Amino acid sequence: MSQADRDRIKIFSGRASRALAADMCAHLDLPMGVGETEIFPDGELLVKIDEDVRGRDCFVVQSTSNPVNAHLMELLIYIDCLRRASAQRITAVIPYFGYARQDRKDEGRRPITAKLVANLITSAGADRVLAMDLHAAQIQGFFDIPVDHLSASPVLLGHLQAQRRDFDPLCVVSPDPGNVKVAGKVANALDADFAIIDKRRKSGTEVVSSNIIGDVKGRNVLMVDDMISTAGTICAAAKLVKEHGAKKITVAATHAVMVGPALQRIADSPIDRVIVTDSMPGGDRYAPITDRITELSVAELLGTAIHNIHHNLSVSSLFNHKPDSTKR
Repeated sequence: MSQADRDRIKIFSGRASRALAADMCAHLDLPMGVGETEIFPDGELLVKIDEDVRGRDCFVVQSTSNPVNAHLMELLIYIDCLRRASAQRITAVIPYFGYARQDRKDEGRRPITAKLVANLITSAGADRVLAMDLHAAQIQGFFDIPVDHLSASPVLLGHLQAQRRDFDPLCVVSPDPGNVKVAGKVANALDADFAIIDKRRKSGTEVVSSNIIGDVKGRNVLMVDDMISTAGTICAAAKLVKEHGAKKITVAATHAVMVGPALQRIADSPIDRVIVTDSMPGGDRYAPITDRITELSVAELLGTAIHNIHHNLSVSSLFNHKPDSTKR
């Protein structure tokens, strides 16, 4: 970036995304914004900005991942701090948007928490949001400020296409009916066969997969999804395709939420490879599946989006011709 850009753009990071933000700054050849978060003995957070941001275009990078509430509160305080320090524009960069699955009122007396979180971010003082692979595209409409919605598919597909020969013969499998559109586009991009698994969710942690629409026998299977949470869906699907004669099984997902029994489930499953991005911190928590996991960086993608936002250029052009990894 030019010296003028280096003076105008400031990228800060909360505790959840410091490594990713550092890589984004390295890609843009920008210094990281100087700020820190202090935790008081009673658990309260204090955010301090240690440089001048008056009139600057400021970006705060923070995935609202586990612990979700602490990271969300830190993001809100960062935004408020920058607003009170007279930043010209504040963009909340949220690689992983927590509470995204609470996007509808599917029965009485239930909240729509994704909308509440959108309201909080707006009220804190954010001027726009940059998010990646929201669980449901309609969440963009929950915000009363502009939202740039990125897809990680250029990163995931770039890696898969580079390894394409190793997957032959390949069948892309949608682990549940809700992901059919995404998986179908990936299958087209990789020139692969396509299959669908009929999934029934018995509870928040128990999933039953019983039928396959398509043929996986003698094929290497690639399953794609937006996130891996408890891994119940993908592990049940992996077991099913293995029983139907699949060879190697690879899972690709943007967000490695990996909570509860997820890592042990994957370790005990027939899954050979898990491909995820660094939208949230990985590191030591991947220890049980270190030999199976591949982590791809979205720093360049997010950094380029920040560059385009600052210069009022198109963000959608970054993935116009790639499969959209958003469920609709």
